[in-house]
Amino acid sequence: MSLGFPLFPEQASTVAGRVDALYFFLVAISVFFAGLIFILVAYFAIKYRRRPGRKQADPVPDHVGLELAWTLIPLGIVMVSFIWGARLFVTLSRPPADALEIAVVARQWMWKFQHPTGQREINELHVPIGRPVKLTMASEDVIHSFFVPAFRVKMDVVPGRYTTAWFEASRTGEYHLFCAEYCGAQHSGMTGRVVVLELAQYQQWLRGRIVAEPPEVVGERLFAQLGCNACHHPDRPQLAPFLEGVYGTQRLLVTGETVIADEAYLRQSILDPAAAVTAGYAPIMPSYRGRVTEEELSQLIAYIKSLEKIQTTRSP
Repeated sequence: MSLGFPLFPEQASTVAGRVDALYFFLVAISVFFAGLIFILVAYFAIKYRRRPGRKQADPVPDHVGLELAWTLIPLGIVMVSFIWGARLFVTLSRPPADALEIAVVARQWMWKFQHPTGQREINELHVPIGRPVKLTMASEDVIHSFFVPAFRVKMDVVPGRYTTAWFEASRTGEYHLFCAEYCGAQHSGMTGRVVVLELAQYQQWLRGRIVAEPPEVVGERLFAQLGCNACHHPDRPQLAPFLEGVYGTQRLLVTGETVIADEAYLRQSILDPAAAVTAGYAPIMPSYRGRVTEEELSQLIAYIKSLEKIQTTRSP
């Protein structure tokens, strides 16, 4: 979109142009048919208005071709919109496998970010240009909504579950970040910015930040402090499954169902372990709801995900 047209933000991500194209297609179709209907209504109202000496109109006979036309043409337009929108939805809901993963925690009234190497930010997010970025988001209180207009990215952040979004910035610069869901008295102040840097500048920015411990390192320590390794240990396979390599695999439950061990499953297993018990094990794990914060949950899950990397390096 032209930068001289103030109603629309610039396109600064790889999907922004596709989102705008679909939007303008829908607007154009709506304007065309609304205008056509208004013009025809006005035309027929004037042409066939009641006047002295004019007889009442004769019934119009059925016309199969006309009936098919005004049924199939709208159907075709709707199907084009549906297929176009569905393909775009699938693209937006599936982050690339090599995406840079950033943990996001929303709370009244701020955004907290943590990079894979441990750097933390509040109300600012620095990312490299040309690299897909996956956001795994959680809320500590109420519903928020992560919205960067220039990227055409908007996703609700819901308490009690993870939501994900991704983008790939295509232009360097600073872009507005908003909460697009009313979340309380200071909702309008829950803003921030996304800073897109060249890769070399991004690496320099990472090196210049005070580095906290990476999430998986903190998660490993929490794993021990909470006593998780008392059961999840290779020497005690009868108590609980060992977690090395579990992330991303299919898990058979005692109910006979199978689930993918993604972030959402791991989160549920920590907060509500009796909800999805792995086949062959008793529901003896206690709930950690209220004992760990959203950030600690994210760190524990990062540690469990890192065990998959260990498994991969050990494979021949």
